[in-house]
Amino acid sequence: MVTPLGNLLGMTAKVTLSFTDETIEEARRFAKREGLSLSAWMDQAAREKALREVFTAHAAAVGRASLDLESAALADAREVGMVNDLFSDGRPRAA
Repeated sequence: MVTPLGNLLGMTAKVTLSFTDETIEEARRFAKREGLSLSAWMDQAAREKALREVFTAHAAAVGRASLDLESAALADAREVGMVNDLFSDGRPRAA
C-alpha cells in the first residue's frame, strides 16, 4: 500500500504502541475509508480525544465557577416570557 506523502507531513515522533487485534483492524478500516494512512488516522483520533478531554475539563471548571451561560440565557428567556405574559394577559402582543 502506498501512503500519500500528505498524510505524513508534520509527524515527527516515532513511537511503538500495542493495540488489541480488534482495535487495530477497526482503525485500519476507518483509515482506509477516510483515505488516510493508519498513522495519520491514529494521530487524528488521539488529537480528537485530547481535545475532548480539554473541553470536558473546561466545561467542568465553568460549571464549578457557576458560569453556566447557556442555563443563564435560558432562564433569562423564561423571565422575558413571563414578563411579556404579565403585560399581555397571556395574549400575544401586537407588533
